[in-house]
Amino acid sequence: HVQLVESGGGSVQSGGSLRLSCLVSGVTRGRRCMGWFRQYPEKELERIATIFSEDSASDVRASVKGRFTISQDKARSTIDLQTNSLKAEDTAMYYCAASTYAYSGNLCRPDPFSFTYWGQGTQVTVS
Repeated sequence: HVQLVESGGGSVQSGGSLRLSCLVSGVTRGRRCMGWFRQYPEKELERIATIFSEDSASDVRASVKGRFTISQDKARSTIDLQTNSLKAEDTAMYYCAASTYAYSGNLCRPDPFSFTYWGQGTQVTVS
């Protein structure tokens, strides 16, 4: 049974930082893609970053590149999203997701519909 549990969200002032963490259980073997997505109220899910489990190959959305970094810690079974220089437009609900098939080579597919497992989300508010 795959479970993803996000943590680390909260309220921060513009220019601040948060480290979001996703604890992964139930899928510890085999190749998989992990991703962080966000959703604005009444908007579709938006991919922020993805990472491939085998070699940590990652891809970050252009609009947050240089500010956000995705990483994995296999010892802790976490996927982390370091968010720096936060802006008001980063305010959203952030979700962690996993897929055992949404990849080609070591490139993860960017669309949320390719991801099977989802966490409950963690709110990030930037003022």
